[in-house]
Amino acid sequence: MPASQSVPFKKMNGLGNEIVVMDLRAGQRTLTPSDVRSIAAAPGSHFDQLMVLHAPRTAGTAAFVRIYNVDGSESSACGNGTRCIGWTEFQRTGQRQMRFETKASLLDVTVEDIDHITVDMGRPRFGWDEIPLAEPFHDTRAIELQIGPIDKPALHSPSVVNVGNPHAIFWVDDVDAYDLGRFGPMLENHPIFPERANISLAHVTARDAITLRVWERGTGLTKACGTAACATAVAAMRKGLTDRKVTVTLPGGPLVIAWTPEDRILMTGPVEVEHDGIWAGDTVARASA
Repeated sequence: MPASQSVPFKKMNGLGNEIVVMDLRAGQRTLTPSDVRSIAAAPGSHFDQLMVLHAPRTAGTAAFVRIYNVDGSESSACGNGTRCIGWTEFQRTGQRQMRFETKASLLDVTVEDIDHITVDMGRPRFGWDEIPLAEPFHDTRAIELQIGPIDKPALHSPSVVNVGNPHAIFWVDDVDAYDLGRFGPMLENHPIFPERANISLAHVTARDAITLRVWERGTGLTKACGTAACATAVAAMRKGLTDRKVTVTLPGGPLVIAWTPEDRILMTGPVEVEHDGIWAGDTVARASA
């Protein structure tokens, strides 16, 4: 790639969920799946999700955002990544409130400081055809799905919900007692999920607290997943396991999730800026510490 086509980026993270932010609003360039995989593989730009800002398609939005996983596939939502782009937009413009458009929805972001960025993740969807599932289930608080022997399954009866992408949440007493690295790929690609799914192990520890581990669709085990925290929180609330505001603790740290009376999911948490870099097709250069 000629130097004139080099693309700057920011390497960030949200609770250890690795994020790369690229701003392509000034041009017409789009990334191919091969581009995405090459960025993910290069030292200094590895990510769990790549957030690419394009020129706005809808009035009143800061950007149209395409979200990529490490395998080059696209996602429609990323809570930790949305906090990251909210922070970069605040740094660029000084505005504390902004709206972004993704393939799934419009997302409002409010920046208090780098440790308190709130994203309105929209309304949860619970219908089997909205998640989507391959067959009808009347009650998606617990569907018929299990791993292990039929008389003594290791995992069973997950709650399912869509918060911009599909999620299945298995309720357990110890999130570390299961080999999610082994079960995750099988469950992500189970035929019941025609668009694959994010797989979570959740332990409700109090009316306002949940511990969570996540296998993320197209990425794998991750230190944090904002949409999984949102999905797990509203699924727990829907089952009557928690109150309407909870702290969800992932391996990378806590997120505060609230489900409002207006049926909106609000996610609040921090971000961290690691370094700037430049991607030039097949090379990545670190621009600053």
